[in-house]
Amino acid sequence: MDKIKLITDSASDITIEQERENDITVLNYSFLLDEKSYESRVDVTNEEFYRLLENSPSLPSTSQITVFRFTELYESVWAEGYTDAVVTLINKEASATFGNAEAAREQFYEAHPECRDSFRIRLIDSRTYTFGYGYAVLAAAEMVKAGKSADEVEAFILDWLSHVLIYFAPYTLKYAKKSGRIPGAVAVVGEALGIKPIMRICDHKIDNNEMIRGEKKLVPKIAEKVMSEIEVGSPYIVLNGNNPADGDTMEKAMTDALGYAPVARTEIGAIISSHAGPKVVGVVFRSKNANY
Repeated sequence: MDKIKLITDSASDITIEQERENDITVLNYSFLLDEKSYESRVDVTNEEFYRLLENSPSLPSTSQITVFRFTELYESVWAEGYTDAVVTLINKEASATFGNAEAAREQFYEAHPECRDSFRIRLIDSRTYTFGYGYAVLAAAEMVKAGKSADEVEAFILDWLSHVLIYFAPYTLKYAKKSGRIPGAVAVVGEALGIKPIMRICDHKIDNNEMIRGEKKLVPKIAEKVMSEIEVGSPYIVLNGNNPADGDTMEKAMTDALGYAPVARTEIGAIISSHAGPKVVGVVFRSKNANY
């Protein structure tokens, strides 16, 4: 029987409580803001991070998870008798973390060639962010508890990630301007006119999908877009930042449209909020069509 260790990173927005309850190893990112270093989920809560972000003139810079940290982890997991490490990480086009995990795997097998068949390190590029892959890891943990094989767990995660989409919207263009996702002049005019972007995350990319005018239109428009693409009957997750009331509105809109509630409500962490701001709303869901 396979003994499986699930591993991910803190950009998945899995909480410390979920990590402990499900025997998942979550590697925390560190970030630098106003010349001070913080470890996500350890030094600051999401709420504290939102306040730091709102009061800072700059955006945080996030450090990658190093080859050394992955090598140490592989050694530890192997020593504990696991047969499989299923490692699901942030979109590799947004961070060097996935490449470091690959390099560490090669170093591990060079040091332990006898382990290539007995200890399998399965690396998965999520191609996405936040609970787009955090949900898949949590659902995989239930499969592990039920005694599913490593092949079945990996296949489930890959299938979810091949279909997952995220629509979300920031309530201000301030942070998108700082990050360069929206040109400065466009952001200034947009703020003056009350224009908000609806962003779509799919297969490594965050695209400005549509610009609409007025906050009140954000939730209905996101719900409309989700309904046009969702695999009806499949689970979905509502996202919000420091605005739980907007998350409540999003949850009601989706529940009314689909006839069933989300499987989770999740606060976004540093990765999306750094670029979109602390006040956002969105939905993570499974598309009826594969994305790649």
